[in-house]
Amino acid sequence: MSANGSPAGQQQPTATYDSAFLKACRREPVPHTPVWFMRQAGRSLPEYHKVREGVPMLESCTRPELIAEITLQPVRRHRVDAAIYFSDIVVPLKAIGIDVDIKPGVGPVVADPIRTRADLARLRDLTPEDVSFVTEAVGLLTAELGATPLIGFAGAPFTLASYLIEGGPSRTYENAKAIMYGDPELWADLLDRLADITAAFLKVQIEAGASAVQLFDSWAGALAPADYRRSVLPASAKIFDAVSGYGVPRIHFGVGTGELLGLMGEAGADVVGVDYRVPLDEAARRVGPGKALQGNLDPAVLFAGTEAVETKAREVLDAAAGLEGHVFNLGHGVMPSTDPDALTRLVEYVHTQSAR
Repeated sequence: MSANGSPAGQQQPTATYDSAFLKACRREPVPHTPVWFMRQAGRSLPEYHKVREGVPMLESCTRPELIAEITLQPVRRHRVDAAIYFSDIVVPLKAIGIDVDIKPGVGPVVADPIRTRADLARLRDLTPEDVSFVTEAVGLLTAELGATPLIGFAGAPFTLASYLIEGGPSRTYENAKAIMYGDPELWADLLDRLADITAAFLKVQIEAGASAVQLFDSWAGALAPADYRRSVLPASAKIFDAVSGYGVPRIHFGVGTGELLGLMGEAGADVVGVDYRVPLDEAARRVGPGKALQGNLDPAVLFAGTEAVETKAREVLDAAAGLEGHVFNLGHGVMPSTDPDALTRLVEYVHTQSAR
């Protein structure tokens, strides 16, 4: 127990507690629908390119002052309701010694893929000391953000396993699925180990001051529901359970996961992220009661002009009208060539249209 009588590690109400974002995550009444965007910190912003000039991606994820500056840029520019910690899903893998790099135009590339039981020994536990830069960066951010919540960030075990096994991005996941189907014990042990590493990474962010966390299972849409339930859900559930005692909202997002929405909620998320393929009212039916939803404007709409953006944003708000809690977001990340002003206008539009 802590000095104030709460469970050790339990987050107490802070400056961010009454923010529209956290209220929506808790399914409480909000003054307006909160907005943030996946990949809001990054390639769509000229100020991002300026501060990242000459700095490799993974190095930029280990420099606290740079992390803080990049994380804050979209908050300053767009007036979004939450910041998302600037990182990459392979940062914890790099921190424990996996030889991984992010190749421009390709994505994460693993020099020596993990495909055997002997390879599991390379996935050691993650300690706070391995990612001390995270603790420092989150401290800088929470001091600067004040009442604006900071969302912690991590990749989910299936997506991490896919990169580790394939050695990089894949369209078919043939090597990963070969292990999942052909050696289910090795697969389960691999995902369980990745769940421990990911939970440790999220705990560092929460203990440093993150107000919520989002688990990205970017590639889970490649799975059939039965395979997800049997081979993926247990590891994701382990992560959500590991951070449940902190009292921060837990968000779960995947791409192409319309058939998995109910299961992703079942894994333990408080908020289920919905991509742009499923309307939010239908998503709510699939997820069931007791969860907030996040989403889900098609990112490509931002290239279509203000009138089209507002029309489609209105459709999202209308579909969300009956939800217990709704966080407005895109149905995937901001595309690199998006006009930043379109995002700024969208935030203002959602705030104005949803004002209670």
